[in-house]
Amino acid sequence: MLTRSARALRSSRPLLKRALGARGFSSSDLIPDEPTGPKVVTENVPGPKGIAASKEIDAFQDPRTHVVVPNYELSKGNYLVDADGNTLLDVFAQISSIALGYNVPALLELGKSDQFVKAALNRPAIGSFPPVQWAEWIKTGLLTVAPKGLDQLVTTLCGSSANETAFKCAFMAYRQRERGAIDAPFSKEEMESCMLNHSPGSPELSVLSFKSGFHGRLFGSLSATRSKAIHKVDIPAFDWPCASFPSLKYPLEEHIAENEAEEKRCLEEYEKILIDSKSTSPVAAVIIEPILSEGGDKHASPEFFRSLRLIARKHGAFFIVDEVQTGVGATGTFWAHEKWGLKEGEEPDFVTFSKKMQAAGVFHKKETRPNAPYRNYNTWMGDPIRALQARKMIQLIAENNLVSHTAATGDLLASSLSSIFTSPAAAGKVFNFRGQGEGTYLAWDMASPQMRDAFLGKMRKAGVQIGGCGDATVRLRPMLTFGEKHVEVLAGAVEDVLHAL
Repeated sequence: MLTRSARALRSSRPLLKRALGARGFSSSDLIPDEPTGPKVVTENVPGPKGIAASKEIDAFQDPRTHVVVPNYELSKGNYLVDADGNTLLDVFAQISSIALGYNVPALLELGKSDQFVKAALNRPAIGSFPPVQWAEWIKTGLLTVAPKGLDQLVTTLCGSSANETAFKCAFMAYRQRERGAIDAPFSKEEMESCMLNHSPGSPELSVLSFKSGFHGRLFGSLSATRSKAIHKVDIPAFDWPCASFPSLKYPLEEHIAENEAEEKRCLEEYEKILIDSKSTSPVAAVIIEPILSEGGDKHASPEFFRSLRLIARKHGAFFIVDEVQTGVGATGTFWAHEKWGLKEGEEPDFVTFSKKMQAAGVFHKKETRPNAPYRNYNTWMGDPIRALQARKMIQLIAENNLVSHTAATGDLLASSLSSIFTSPAAAGKVFNFRGQGEGTYLAWDMASPQMRDAFLGKMRKAGVQIGGCGDATVRLRPMLTFGEKHVEVLAGAVEDVLHAL
């Protein structure tokens, strides 16, 4: 007898084939020796070798956040192999950071190339000594996927530093606008007071973020982060404002009026904060994730996000879209904010990225380039080998139509999971299934944090590495090469584990 997940998968296959064309994409196109399925060889995951490896690390580094200790030499494609030899379907992908898979032959070939090796061994201070090929590498790589309207790029080291860079660019541009011209000089008082961290040189300006948002763990980015108290407690922070993000009810089609009212309430609160801040600490920039990921995969409508952007512009605040986790195709478009329907002239002022891109940075406009050198600067300013890796991945994503593949696979996965979540196995356990139409960027809530954690553990024992977020949310972050055969494995494991809970 077919399981509910298998029946749903079979009924959805024609839709997938129509979406992908006659042949479509298979992960074997890029990773021909990918495992055919999970294989768990220990009673628990992690097993004894993984536990021993964490204990050895404990001598010099806190291991309490370890999930498993992988063997990256043996991992292939969508499958992660751990220290005990367990082969797990990885739908968490290093916290949404692996675009194509482990040990993709085309990327291994790049890594062995003379160009890559020399770039790795001769790492430059890019801001002062860029490689002679730097313009070519960027123009044929990262700039080919620049968000609409943004033709400037600052490369950085990670998502947190990308957001910090955007904050600094926004503050500088905001103050130059107040001075009346991009080349307006600084006053003597400004130059002297900033060395004491005093106004006017260190102005009373702020960045507005949203409750449950996550933007990093450096001092500026952590001040804008609102996802979990444990990330912030004991650490001094800027007294910056935060606005409510909509708490939508699901299924969406059954709560249209309530959700519209909730979004309206949040927009009114948001605009009031922008207005009220002008007399205390004016908001120079607003930062938002297209999906509030670490905070629990919280969604809102395209109309809500477009309103955020227009209201920010109305009140003179720059608009930063944090695509660190949502970017690079996971939602079925290369950038998640493409679905907002922004018109020409409404595009964000900044888009930040990292994770799946492997490289990190900020796309922005010429008018937000600092008015003097060394104002937004550090030694490394990114890493050439990551720019080369990103360029190759961008080419492979385009050649294999992996963004449209992810959109179609996401529809198949959503259909399979919906069938499971409406079955008796999920009753009283699964709530608020969401993300349909957002590629494979799907999530659901469980009845309690304890049940969610138990579910994640049992999924690993069933051969699937999966992640959580928020208080009791399960989130999916598959790679772009995740396809129909992986959907079948994942859906089957979800159904089996729900029965066992």
